[in-house]
Amino acid sequence: MNTSPADFAARLRARQRIIGYWVVLDNPVGTERLAGLGYDYICVDAQHGLLDYQGTLGAMTAIDARGTSAGMVRVPANDGFWIGQALDAGARGVIVPLVNSAEEAAAAVSYCRYPPLGVRSYGPMRSGLRVGPTPAESNEQVACIVMIETAQALANTAEICATDGLDGVYIGPSDLTIALGGRTSTDTSVAEKFDAALAKVAEEARAANIAAGIHCPDGATAAKRLAQGFTFATVSSDLVHLEQAAAAHLRDATA
Repeated sequence: MNTSPADFAARLRARQRIIGYWVVLDNPVGTERLAGLGYDYICVDAQHGLLDYQGTLGAMTAIDARGTSAGMVRVPANDGFWIGQALDAGARGVIVPLVNSAEEAAAAVSYCRYPPLGVRSYGPMRSGLRVGPTPAESNEQVACIVMIETAQALANTAEICATDGLDGVYIGPSDLTIALGGRTSTDTSVAEKFDAALAKVAEEARAANIAAGIHCPDGATAAKRLAQGFTFATVSSDLVHLEQAAAAHLRDATA
């Protein structure tokens, strides 16, 4: 499915079909095994995941050890410190949460790029081994993706997608469902509004010629979203699959 991690940002910008996996556990050996399965990217969740910077650094090292998947990080916030730290650890792209306007998207882009294109501080202690290493090369090889997960972001999607230097947008379905009036993160009573929001984001990303991504609970849903116009999709997470597999084996053993 994937080619080379070094090609990840270029493939994303070209709106090629890309499939990733989500990691929330501080488990470098497990992450290393996942990174050899053929996913185009492995995204480490530093916002809601159960790992700190050392865990993120270990995950990036584990992903690169297999040499097949690109390492990504969902950073804790739209902040130059968090974004720069993730990129210095070797991430080939960041997913930035809670971006509500074109101005906020432009800030995220600036944190990902070295001058004169941005304000990223130079200190690639690990990333220089894999990404770049010159600032101009790093600017080309790093992807900046912002999340559409609030009512405000949904209203401003066209302007966000038109942000200069932005590589893609990414839907957080749980927060978006709640933002649309859902009582829970999976409330089906807002399904019609949710589907309309997905179509809106996918179309406005297409019109701006940037990537459109979404988090999915399983591979079948990922295939459905890709068929609906999204260009990249993430499948579930290590923690969810660990629990599901253990529960299934327990059912089989006690049937």
